[in-house]
Amino acid sequence: MQMTWWYLLLAFFQLFSLKTSAFSVASTQAPPTSSVEYTAFQAWKSAITEDPSGILASWVGPDVCSYRGVFCSEPPEGTSSSSSSVVAGIDLNHANLKGSLVKELSFLTYLSIIHLNSNRFSGTIPESFRELQYLTELDLSNNQFSGPFPTSTLRIPNLIYLDLRFNSFSGEVPDELFVGGLDGIFLNNNQFEGQIPMILWNSQASVITLANNKFSGSIPASFGHAGPGIREALFLNNELTGCIPEGIGFLSDVEVLDLSFNSLTGHLPSSLSCLSDIEVLNIAHNQFSGELPDLVCDLKSLLNLTVSYNFFSGFSQDCDKLFFRNVGFDFSGNCIPGRDMQRPPPECMGIPGGGLSCLRIPAAKAVACSRAMVQGTSTNYCKLSKSVGSNIVLSCEDESLHAMVKPPWFNPVALRENYL
Repeated sequence: MQMTWWYLLLAFFQLFSLKTSAFSVASTQAPPTSSVEYTAFQAWKSAITEDPSGILASWVGPDVCSYRGVFCSEPPEGTSSSSSSVVAGIDLNHANLKGSLVKELSFLTYLSIIHLNSNRFSGTIPESFRELQYLTELDLSNNQFSGPFPTSTLRIPNLIYLDLRFNSFSGEVPDELFVGGLDGIFLNNNQFEGQIPMILWNSQASVITLANNKFSGSIPASFGHAGPGIREALFLNNELTGCIPEGIGFLSDVEVLDLSFNSLTGHLPSSLSCLSDIEVLNIAHNQFSGELPDLVCDLKSLLNLTVSYNFFSGFSQDCDKLFFRNVGFDFSGNCIPGRDMQRPPPECMGIPGGGLSCLRIPAAKAVACSRAMVQGTSTNYCKLSKSVGSNIVLSCEDESLHAMVKPPWFNPVALRENYL
């Protein structure tokens, strides 16, 4: 949650900086930008067929820094640009422009930000975008782009924010998406399908949203090189099946995890107790069963827990205490005796996947995270250790006992590589 606000603030200040630079250029009457940049904008202008707000009326003449939606700054230090002002940003959010992107946009060598949210651009992303070596943010959300995943975006060397939400992209997502240095990956509300790449958790992104697509199969269970900073993972409203993998406990920094509206089954893994920073956990509208474990209700940072419309058969007093902690807790539509708003008894007779336990996933190493009580104090220090059968055990101890419980060979990275 905090990361989301941080990212919005970062984008705001970046845009403000660009606007300030544009004003300073105009006030000093700097010479016009290069003719190459002029060529790029005129080519793009010719590919825009509708402009209800009249934005393109200002796209006249060689001084592209005076164009609406275009922001300029001094060229980066150490570059060979002959101009004192270069195009650094394009912000045409909510302009309602209709048209397509053109390959000539790659002529904007020093472009750092492209924001085209809420327009009617269609077609595909030009392959030439890979030449935009200074581009860090690409927001193409809420448009009419289609076709397979635009792999040209994966060749942009310094891109950190990719937003393709609310388009009509389809097909499978390439593994390479989760290998580079992207910090924000937004793919929700498209028509992507197939299995989520097993390499998903290798990503260094802090936010990954794959919601409202047609992804199928199971949640990737390979956490051998899990990225250290995943804060938000949104997989809701897909066609995912199987268990929540035990390795989910390695996502120790996650704050929002939404797996709702899928067809996930079995019991919840004990490793969920490792998610000490989680604030929002939503597993509603799946087929989970068994008792809702205390280790989930005891998560110290919880603000909202939604487990509605599953097949849980009960929960303990610790879960009842969530109401006294002002934690939003929705358990309606389950099979809990004596509770209001539960499923009719006949629906609870045949539980989907009732015999499946998330503690036993074929071809995966077991991970457990316990919250033992140490001298009457709730534990808060987790460590990895090797267990019988080369399994991985995540045990939590009181922070004051670090010297006692942390073995000299303890190395989380090495353990993940060797045993997962």
